[in-house]
Amino acid sequence: MKNILQYLEKSAALHPEKVLFADADTAVCYESFIRKAMAVGTAIASPRGERNRPIAVMMPRSVENLIAMMGVVYSGNFYVVIDSEMPRARVEKIFQTLCPAAVLLPEAWKEERQQWAPEIPFFTYEACAGTHIDSALLENIRRTMVDTDPLYALFTSGSTGTPKGAVLSHRNVIAYSKWFTEAFGISEKTVFANQTPFYFSMSVSDIYATLRAGATLHIIPKSLFSFPVKLIEFLNARRVNTIYWVPSALCIVANWKVLDYAMPDFLEKVLFAGEVMPVRQLNYWIEKLPDAMFANLFGPTETTDICTYYIVNRKFADTDTLPIGGACDNCNVFIIRQDGKEALPGEEGELYVRGPFVGMGYYNDPEKTAAAFVQNPLQSAYPELIYKTGDLVRENERGELMYISRRDFQIKHMGYRIELSEIEAAAGAIPQITACAAVYDREHERILLVYQGSRLEAGDLYQALAKRLPAYMLPGKCIRVKAMPYNQNGKIDRTWLRDNLSVLGRIPAAVS
Repeated sequence: MKNILQYLEKSAALHPEKVLFADADTAVCYESFIRKAMAVGTAIASPRGERNRPIAVMMPRSVENLIAMMGVVYSGNFYVVIDSEMPRARVEKIFQTLCPAAVLLPEAWKEERQQWAPEIPFFTYEACAGTHIDSALLENIRRTMVDTDPLYALFTSGSTGTPKGAVLSHRNVIAYSKWFTEAFGISEKTVFANQTPFYFSMSVSDIYATLRAGATLHIIPKSLFSFPVKLIEFLNARRVNTIYWVPSALCIVANWKVLDYAMPDFLEKVLFAGEVMPVRQLNYWIEKLPDAMFANLFGPTETTDICTYYIVNRKFADTDTLPIGGACDNCNVFIIRQDGKEALPGEEGELYVRGPFVGMGYYNDPEKTAAAFVQNPLQSAYPELIYKTGDLVRENERGELMYISRRDFQIKHMGYRIELSEIEAAAGAIPQITACAAVYDREHERILLVYQGSRLEAGDLYQALAKRLPAYMLPGKCIRVKAMPYNQNGKIDRTWLRDNLSVLGRIPAAVS
């Protein structure tokens, strides 16, 4: 098959009345989901024959959001999910790069969102979902589609302060979802509980594994993570047997020792990715669910979602670090040292990825694409673009990959990949700021923003940043200093800042 819609339609033919997706209020079966998505696709499809254009989908995380996403695919275009709670300034930055052909949103948001970018056509979900399906139009679109057509773009944090949109194709997701479903035994009996936002690459795994395997996916209300006993009750009520969450979500349950009081009765598989999983909290889960499968998945958005994984097969001390394992099937990884040579076992280097999981590049950004999607340094006989992850790793004595850190200023925080320089760019745009630097305090898992600016209190800075950055990128602490440290090159001495995190952490939020 060459198109992800074919997998959806195959599952629908086998399980037409089965629930495909459900949220707190709505459930949709396979057959109904396809009808509604085709209606949306008909409404969006251009009678002029334009194809492969970006359509921004700005909706609450819901069944309707998923219908809208697949509707865009039926129209012959590709979707870009935009966080509905994202600050206006960040959306505008994304739109400057994306130049979307249209925006799809709920009727209730139309008037407000049109003020953001009045020149961009808007579709309302309600109107699109009520459109009469033009089967001939959709069939003609399908005939012209190939597996290298883009399926979606996900915008991640950019090193220059401008978000970058990784473009993934049908071929990427077909290859990736084949590995995912086979590696973890995903079938029509699987019931997922989705935790991650749809603009986050982890959602690609459970969404597309679901529709490929004929499974069911339930969207967990975000509020339940503030009431973890109710979260477990939700899993039981929906008979969830598989979860794929960020470690911080699993840690909420472990830190509150929720499983001492309420057990997820049907849970068989616990998968996690996005950040380092603390072994102490993992051991709590394993103790309570000794027969479940636990797996540590690792990879960037640019490799569809994951490129390496490790199924936990032995005991770890609370102070140990989990391996990120080995390459997924039909995906190859290798380590390149700083001198450009392939690393030997035990040597540190940058992780490179090749194979069909590797995406197409960054939308409308050839410079960043050329810097990250490069010719395979291990062979020059034929063109072979691979992806430089920027992640430093090494191979342990068991032949397993161990994650060390990011090569650049990018971090992983709360499950998100974040460029610290984007936070600095947002802070530097505030007139009262004369200098600033963002550093990550790994011990306390928080972002520190050190800044120089005598007329701006830390609280006021935080409020200003909240208008420019999504919540997961906001500093855990803003520290005002009289003067920033500089190195001999006249640059802010980030090494000093990183080496003195314990000192910075004790400085009051604002120092005159």
